[in-house]
Amino acid sequence: MSNENKMAPAQLIKVLVGIIAFVVVVIYLLAKLATSGFDVNAEVMTKEAVAARLKPVGESVAGDPPGSRTGEGVYTALCVSCHGAGLAGSPKFGDNAAWAPRIGKGEAMLFTHAISGFNAMPARGGGADLTDDEVKRAVVYMVNKSGGKFAEPAAGADASAPAGAVAGLDPAVAGKKVYDAVCVACHATGVAGAPKFGDKAAWAPRLKPGLNEVLAIATKGLNAMPPKGGFTGPDDEFKAAVEYMVNAAK
Repeated sequence: MSNENKMAPAQLIKVLVGIIAFVVVVIYLLAKLATSGFDVNAEVMTKEAVAARLKPVGESVAGDPPGSRTGEGVYTALCVSCHGAGLAGSPKFGDNAAWAPRIGKGEAMLFTHAISGFNAMPARGGGADLTDDEVKRAVVYMVNKSGGKFAEPAAGADASAPAGAVAGLDPAVAGKKVYDAVCVACHATGVAGAPKFGDKAAWAPRLKPGLNEVLAIATKGLNAMPPKGGFTGPDDEFKAAVEYMVNAAK
């Protein structure tokens, strides 16, 4: 073999080093591409935050009697699921800059939004069994940890019933009340495949088996929907909510 066809050891080493460097760069770029967009905040992935996000909407946030739960207790059990990391546009707990413009609107406005629901947040943050004052205490707790100085309602001062307790009302009124407190979280916009409220086309195939079958499925839960949609109140109140949605889709 002629000398022209032979590669000097030094040249061979350079070629090998170049190939290795090229492979490393390619692997790095592929890894970068595969993980782009996945900037995971450690706070979002804490056991408490994950567990709170997995709780069904409307689940009781504590074993304490209604009306006696503290702001910190409600926040830890429920509100942290979004406010702990600032999900869905919610102001992050402890972020003074994010809370400042909201605090500037006054406590009455914040209380109203928290109780009635606002943007992506359902009424009472999804805690259907919370009384007005328990919701207010949770708001005050978050506000005062984020640069505000609101006065907290006294424990036990709220004699009003939780949002889920609507016994004695006309069924149509009771159904709307439960819907506004719990079901609206998914059915208002059709989240997770839920038929959107009032969407006749989406509800039509679901209504074919009849109301009793619809109620049975809703009570048991289906796909992403937990049993009774996460509602913890009496069965007759849940039935009223189902009938309210069904009637709106006929």
